Amino acid sequence: MNILLPVDGSAVSLEAVRFAVRMARSGLDVSAVLANVQEPATLYELVVAHDPEVIAQVSAAAGAHTLQAAEALLKEANIPYQSEVASGDPAHTILDIVERFECDLVVMGASGTSTLRSALLGSVSNEVLHAANVPVMIVKASQDVEAED
Repeated sequence: MNILLPVDGSAVSLEAVRFAVRMARSGLDVSAVLANVQEPATLYELVVAHDPEVIAQVSAAAGAHTLQAAEALLKEANIPYQSEVASGDPAHTILDIVERFECDLVVMGASGTSTLRSALLGSVSNEVLHAANVPVMIVKASQDVEAED
């Protein structure tokens, strides 16, 4: 089973990776796609940098850095994986990655935003949950994880 694991650097996103590792240790044949989605550059960043390529390089480096802890967890568990750093709207980009990598499942963390904020702004996990063509498993933050963030 090819599992997409979106990682944003939060403790709850790493908890989702740990959950996938536990599924593999329970006997599920797992491969993974680690994904980090960087927000597009702002107009200010484009004006200050003068070179869109510099922004792209910095964004790619930041995404690769964000994936390091998740990569270490998968390496330790001997789970084969691919990494993807992309730029764009997080929910839509995650859905594109699901299709491109032919993922069978998405396992992602929920940030635990309030009901009001989620209703007004929506959340990435909520949007992916409702729009994906594959099952989506949402890993909620434990109290220990919330304290870390």
